[in-house]
Amino acid sequence: MTHPDKILWPLAGIRKADYLRALVELAPYLIPYCRDRYLTTIRYPGGVEEKHFYQKNAPSPLPEFVSTAEYNGVRYVHLDSLPTLLWLGNLGALEFHPSFDRIGRSDAAEWVLDIDPSEGREAGVMEAVSRIGDTLEGLGLSSVPKTSGADGVQILIPLTEGYSFGQLHRLGGFMGHYLEDKYPKLFTTERRLKDRQGRYYVDYVQQAAGKSLAAPYTPRGRKEATISTPLTWEEVRGGADPRAFHLGSIGARLAEKGDLLAGAPRQNLDAILKFIGAASES
Repeated sequence: MTHPDKILWPLAGIRKADYLRALVELAPYLIPYCRDRYLTTIRYPGGVEEKHFYQKNAPSPLPEFVSTAEYNGVRYVHLDSLPTLLWLGNLGALEFHPSFDRIGRSDAAEWVLDIDPSEGREAGVMEAVSRIGDTLEGLGLSSVPKTSGADGVQILIPLTEGYSFGQLHRLGGFMGHYLEDKYPKLFTTERRLKDRQGRYYVDYVQQAAGKSLAAPYTPRGRKEATISTPLTWEEVRGGADPRAFHLGSIGARLAEKGDLLAGAPRQNLDAILKFIGAASES
């Protein structure tokens, strides 16, 4: 470990040594969602109040225990072990963003809806997300919401094998426009900030091969040292505060609840895709 006393999160008083100890605790929960994916990290060498940068290409030199995977000319780190996680943490990697696509596979492991609040609407995001949960439940789909660790919430629907990203794009568009029509003052699919008019953005476009998402249980480079945390729908409907889930509280939560995403049943989308005419889309 280099510079163990370097302060990474000044407001929370978290040093690099504290962070690496926290990664040991998080490893059994974080690594499974990065394994077999192409990893992008966000590095904060001087801590969250200093400059940061995204890193896709594996940094050099690489220790022998670090494995990599190539995709579209980029040599990504494959985060599959605790030593690799601690090595990245020592380099100032505070955020871990695995790809939607899996190494050596073309089908999707989950369907994701990313809900992004407009400025000033952060406090109501859980109420908005609960409407989507009700809609998914009405379709007979089991899902798991998680905080992004920033302002938004992502809804994950683990899938049975064989669904393409093209099919999920069609399905996400169908869902987004349905929500927009049913709750016109609440949701929008407009990508441009100026056109959202204070509504919650239903982002279905981001889920595609070659793109990434903040992993469940990744820390975030926010001043509160928040963590992207799976929730129960009861917590969402109760108005859970995303800032309550952070490096200082995650250990007790995991001891109490475990990984809420690990046991989520995989869903079959055949009937819904057939209904929207996307059953055979690649």
